[in-house]
Amino acid sequence: MRDTPRPQGTVGDIRTGPPQLRPGRALAHTTGASGSGSPHRSDSRPPQTPRGGRPSDPIGRPGTTPPVPGRPAFLILLLGIPALLFALITWQVVEDGPLLRVDERVSRALVHPDRVSAALADLGNVEIAVPALVVALLYAARRARSTGTDRWWLPSAAAAVLMALVPALVVPLKELTDRPGTPVSAGTGYYPSGHTATAAIAYGAATLLVLPWLRSTRTRRALVIGCGLLVLGVSFGLVRRGWHWPLDVVGSWCLCAVLLLDFRLFLARLGRR
Repeated sequence: MRDTPRPQGTVGDIRTGPPQLRPGRALAHTTGASGSGSPHRSDSRPPQTPRGGRPSDPIGRPGTTPPVPGRPAFLILLLGIPALLFALITWQVVEDGPLLRVDERVSRALVHPDRVSAALADLGNVEIAVPALVVALLYAARRARSTGTDRWWLPSAAAAVLMALVPALVVPLKELTDRPGTPVSAGTGYYPSGHTATAAIAYGAATLLVLPWLRSTRTRRALVIGCGLLVLGVSFGLVRRGWHWPLDVVGSWCLCAVLLLDFRLFLARLGRR
């Protein structure tokens, strides 16, 4: 078959600009199909874009860099702050540092035994806090099993182990520091506060176990606030009653913050699996 000859243009038809598109030409090969300027890509990235040059997501992290940069540093900071504070307070208690002078002045200003403070402090007793955790353990295990979750028993078992760690950590620390009690109390071995640690771990772990099964945001928020108020109430009652120095309570907060953050990370990792 003979090809049809192209019409020959005249000298006046010669154009100095870029050639015009012919009908049927693929638009993906045109400059500016998506504003990229690349003749071979229809998206906004040039070919063979290095990972560091790719556009970031809405919060500023590079789009395709698993694991997400910055996250390990944030977690280390989140765990490191309470751990560092606990080490600092423990060092002051062991060395009888100047921080104890401030602690004693604050204690003298706050101590005023009454029935309300005694009732609040009692919420940190093992007989009250541990049964509340057991109820949460059974509830979370039952819900997980009813939904067919793999290893449905593992979160509850981990919370039970976490509760068992409280006396395993607190008792040796009490013997190591051997801190004398307040003028209201007697004996030694008051740092860190065992009642505060029991309340923080029992109520905190129970909250973390139950939260995933609550659908209402308002209910979840109320549960978290209630847990925080319980722990603060126990802490205030212990100091107000004169059964612990303020630093005994703050030291337990720091220790339990590290334990609960580790437990929260464990639950998150288990949920992703």
